[in-house]
Amino acid sequence: MTLPRALLALSRGKGARQLLQARPFAAKTVEQISQQEFPFARPHNGEPPREFAELRKKCPVATAKLFDDSDIWLITKHEDLKKVLTDNRLSKVRTHPGFPELAPGAKAAIQGREPTFVDMDPPQHTKFRGMFAPWFTQEHSEKLRPSIRNKVDELIDGLEHSGSKPVDLQENFSLPFAFKVIFDLLGIPFKASMLVTALLVIRGVCILPAEYFALLGIPVEDYEMLSNNIAVRASASGTARQAAAAQEELTRYMHDLVAQKERNPQDDVLSDVVKKYLKSGDITRDQLVAHAFLLLVAGNATVAGMINLGVVTLLQHPDQLEALKADPGLWPGAVHELCRYHTASSFALRRVALEDVKVRDKTIRVGEGLIALNQSANRDEDVFEDPDRFDIHRSPNPHVAYGYGAHECVAMPLALVELEEALAGLFRRLPGLKLGVAPSELEWSSPKGDVGLAELPVTW
Repeated sequence: MTLPRALLALSRGKGARQLLQARPFAAKTVEQISQQEFPFARPHNGEPPREFAELRKKCPVATAKLFDDSDIWLITKHEDLKKVLTDNRLSKVRTHPGFPELAPGAKAAIQGREPTFVDMDPPQHTKFRGMFAPWFTQEHSEKLRPSIRNKVDELIDGLEHSGSKPVDLQENFSLPFAFKVIFDLLGIPFKASMLVTALLVIRGVCILPAEYFALLGIPVEDYEMLSNNIAVRASASGTARQAAAAQEELTRYMHDLVAQKERNPQDDVLSDVVKKYLKSGDITRDQLVAHAFLLLVAGNATVAGMINLGVVTLLQHPDQLEALKADPGLWPGAVHELCRYHTASSFALRRVALEDVKVRDKTIRVGEGLIALNQSANRDEDVFEDPDRFDIHRSPNPHVAYGYGAHECVAMPLALVELEEALAGLFRRLPGLKLGVAPSELEWSSPKGDVGLAELPVTW
């Protein structure tokens, strides 16, 4: 079975995959950077944009241009990032005039859509986040560790019996692993996992072949139906009516899932919220469905991407990899360092000013947007010694890869446990794990997007 034509075209579209070659970089003035379009491009593979270091040194609070030629404030230093992300005069509500969007159509796409807590300010944010947060605490994540470890072992069993090499770790381990964890947590029936896959493709996160749907136990007829809808939604190849119909079908499934939890509650997040908050009227059905979408799509790609980046980075630092093999107690620190070093989610910390706010010697006026650049803050020379060096022994390591303040990623404790177990399991079970292609042949994500790998061929 082959991918539908629209999906295949999307997966090979311009900017979807490319080999990033190192480019010469001439130091720029602040004025030059202020006229440059943001996001800036990574110069080579996983390296952060070099403009960040220039701004940290010359002008920590600066501006750049968005796609529509409007200005956006850039917060590049660790200290300033923490200040703006804890300032209630700066709003997370995307429908406020002036909120900075990074792509055409983004503003229109959110109109009329039910917001989730990530796009709310207190007290709404506090209320809705609190309904889901107990399931993502450090304590609960530790209780899930044995189950997460079992999922790692099951997938590695599959790798060992796959026969042909090299194997794409992204398709055969990293993504399936992230899916399996969130399926269990949300109480999504295994064969309904097509929803998660659909949403990731709709968001442009990944393209998965028919064989992967089969791996997840999705019937052929469901794959055909779903892939056609995804093709319309993701590639913009159809009409607005077709796109709306595809989204409606996916939303209907989510409503049905919530109804199932009402009739037959289990030990999962959705059942818990249904029992405690839906029946009491504290959350509406539409709000619950919107939050279910959020929890399904928000972390899967990031966790999978960080697994891939972790494998590549540790193979590039064999002495540190050997230290981890000799002392598994080093894994928590190594995972934090990987998150600092790569910052795989680097465009989410955007705000709009509700009143004038002064940051250093600059005033952000009412209605002006900003982005707190955690990828830049994680390389701040005033906070991290030799910040461009990867060091699993780095301590302290106050990185902000998951944000900061009230909006710090609610699932951070779970994500860290997932990364620890996935990476430790891979190198424990497959001690000879290595790249299946030359490093220069790895396909990196678009240089203006979040850092990641389109695929990761490995062998052992």
